[in-house]
Amino acid sequence: MEISELGEFGLIDRLTKGLQTVNSSTIKSVGDDCAILRNHETDILVTTDLLLEGVHFDLTYVPLKHLGYKSAIVNFSDVYAMNGRPKQITVSLGISKRFTVEHIEELFAGIRLACEIYGVDLVGGDTTSSRQGLVISITCIGEAPADKVVRRSGAKDTDLICVSGDLGAAYMGLQLLEREKTASAGQRDFVPQFQGKEYLVERQLKPEARRDIIEELDKAGIVPTAMMDISDGLSSELLHICKQSDAGCRIYEDRIPIDYQTAIMAEEIGMNLITAALNGGEDYELLFTVPLHCHEKIEKLPGVKLIGHITKPSLGCAMITRDGTEIPLRAQGWNPLAKPEKEG
Repeated sequence: MEISELGEFGLIDRLTKGLQTVNSSTIKSVGDDCAILRNHETDILVTTDLLLEGVHFDLTYVPLKHLGYKSAIVNFSDVYAMNGRPKQITVSLGISKRFTVEHIEELFAGIRLACEIYGVDLVGGDTTSSRQGLVISITCIGEAPADKVVRRSGAKDTDLICVSGDLGAAYMGLQLLEREKTASAGQRDFVPQFQGKEYLVERQLKPEARRDIIEELDKAGIVPTAMMDISDGLSSELLHICKQSDAGCRIYEDRIPIDYQTAIMAEEIGMNLITAALNGGEDYELLFTVPLHCHEKIEKLPGVKLIGHITKPSLGCAMITRDGTEIPLRAQGWNPLAKPEKEG
């Protein structure tokens, strides 16, 4: 069987099926944004991300300092998605011969800046040589009170579905960068055309983890019933929550938050705007559910949009369009293990 037949999450499920834990301190192993380890009344949250040149980033248009910053942020985001706070990271690198000391210093300048802004300690790592360009592996360790950790599996019928920020901008930023890369081929003094779309470029190259949303939820006394960060696309993440919570859902097209620049870019490249918002990925916004009685509190939270509700599992997962049509949700976000499409 080819790995592409299973995809990333299918492969993980197959490799870890029946996996037993033997330590009482292991509360949750594989299957969420972070593993959960119990330390008295505090839960330790552990997550890791692997980024490969040519798969996850293109150094033609990604500055090394931005890459370092983003590499750290995507790990912080996983910890926030568990309602925790990131505390430490380790950084491991595979470095090919074409990189100089100055290159790696620039990469680390971005990592260190992210740690400084988010109050995270860089506590270790490893370096080795690579034959395939740059490889970045970061492990992040976070903390949360044991009674406030939020998993993907807690959503219940009638819960409200919420997202932070806006969706689709990072994907449109990627399309813009790829378009300008193609246009620059063979030109010495090429000047990329980013005017009026700077927000899209920033969302792709320098995303932020939504610490502010976690803090606002805490101030409001709200503990979400389920939560994920949006790395692979809204549809994909929402289906994960519904699967692990044994639930269905309904979201509404006219409630999905989309920035004006995202809409303009989608029109320019002839892409359906809602498709971009549902499946684009890399927004690193928070998708979460809260009990129905939290409705008034949620409506007052800055940067949070109510987009739907959880249903019984028998009703399945769907989006209600502007004209009232019900469309089944499908996981069409980015899959790193998918078989490449044939050209031509």
